[in-house]
Amino acid sequence: MTVHFPFQNSYSALPENFFARVAPTPVAAPRLIKLNRPLAVQLGLDPDLLDTPDGAEILAGKTVPAGADPIAMAYAGHQFGQFVPQLGDGRAILLGEVIDRDGVRRDIQLKGSGPTPFSRRGDGRAALGPVLREYIVSEAMFALGIPTTRSLAAVVTGEHVIRETALPGAVLTRVASSHIRVGTFQFFAVRRDTEAIRRLADHVIARHYPDLLHAELPYHALLAAVVARQAELIARWLLVGFIHGVMNTDNSSISGETIDYGPCAFMDSYNPAQVFSSIDEMGRYAYANQPRIGLWNLTRLAECLLPLFSDEQEKAVAEAQDILGAFSDQFSAAYQAGLRKKVGLFTERDGDDALIQDLLDAMAKNQADFTVTFRKLGEAAGDDAADVRAQFMEPTAFDGWAGRWRARIALEQQSAAERQAAMHAVNPLFIPRNHRVEAVIQAAVNDDYAPFEELVKVLARPFEDQPEHAAYADPPLPDQRVLQTFCGT
Repeated sequence: MTVHFPFQNSYSALPENFFARVAPTPVAAPRLIKLNRPLAVQLGLDPDLLDTPDGAEILAGKTVPAGADPIAMAYAGHQFGQFVPQLGDGRAILLGEVIDRDGVRRDIQLKGSGPTPFSRRGDGRAALGPVLREYIVSEAMFALGIPTTRSLAAVVTGEHVIRETALPGAVLTRVASSHIRVGTFQFFAVRRDTEAIRRLADHVIARHYPDLLHAELPYHALLAAVVARQAELIARWLLVGFIHGVMNTDNSSISGETIDYGPCAFMDSYNPAQVFSSIDEMGRYAYANQPRIGLWNLTRLAECLLPLFSDEQEKAVAEAQDILGAFSDQFSAAYQAGLRKKVGLFTERDGDDALIQDLLDAMAKNQADFTVTFRKLGEAAGDDAADVRAQFMEPTAFDGWAGRWRARIALEQQSAAERQAAMHAVNPLFIPRNHRVEAVIQAAVNDDYAPFEELVKVLARPFEDQPEHAAYADPPLPDQRVLQTFCGT
């Protein structure tokens, strides 16, 4: 039997200037190394049929399944603040869309599937390392409850790609509620194609924000909805110590999902200025800068939508500014509410924000591990604080704060056990630590996928105690620290 994909494609039905029709480039000897079986079932696909040589050929782009309408999407983007009028899918091809079991339309895209008209002299391929990194981190983000693209499969191609050296080639099958970006709107805005912007906005509303279809001012409502989702998303990133690494407008999703896991990373020691991306020399996308950059990206989206707001430029700008003005309060509300949960507060009182900020300041000054400190604080809610103190270079820095914290939680009615359970439900024990990700990639390059399989298994249950895998919660030793991550291209 052949693998059946129940495609119902809508983006490829838009005008031809929205994309380029292009088929994946066949590869030599595709071999499936990881299939996300639960996700396949969610998408209405047969995992047993995908987990075959025929399935591997589809997931590598060697065979195009019936009903697919392969396209590379056009978009522009600000990359590190510099505008590029034409980017587009240079190494990714959208096979088509399916309606999943919850009635949600989902893109199925092959990443690393060969050159497209947008490749800009690139080979359109992906190396094994970036494919495994995206699989690991995107699925970890999903397990953490953060909106994200998903990974359906990873396939090795039987060919090498040339980067600094020859590396095993691979293809990732990525699933998203869509791949429409701020940069997609910018592509048409720079061309002054107002009708295309309107068509794209109408498509986005119908697909992602159907409750706005009958809004009095649908394009204003669209911008407001995207602002709200991005504010919530970036707050969630900060609450788990995640650094996207390359928050260009072409990596900013209109649906509010985390997209494009290139030089991303999770912090070990808490440092608001932390940067991992090897190409972010100025710290533009540092951990604490992410809310500011999120608003900057949304402002670029607003600029694209101005012609749909009003024929009067000043009126359109004023209306857009009013909508953008909500971002800071929306982000702050989501972030502060999340922080209160992380320290075990069920109610909100004056002084809470300052109490939490004092903890973060002490963590930064004492190089306390972000994830371990909050997890141990949950344990301290029901016991002593010895393990938390050990995270601080000067344990006394924690002691004074802990006294204030205990006085504050004593004002609430929950039991110690209830507080500990609530804190453990939001403070993960396991995150995809950089040194662990790099170790499994190195093993996989040598054709050993057992460490990759084990890491993916552990990260699927990030909030649960897993005594047999306790070492995965440990911060890196000094000689294990990964200080830079690299873009997958």
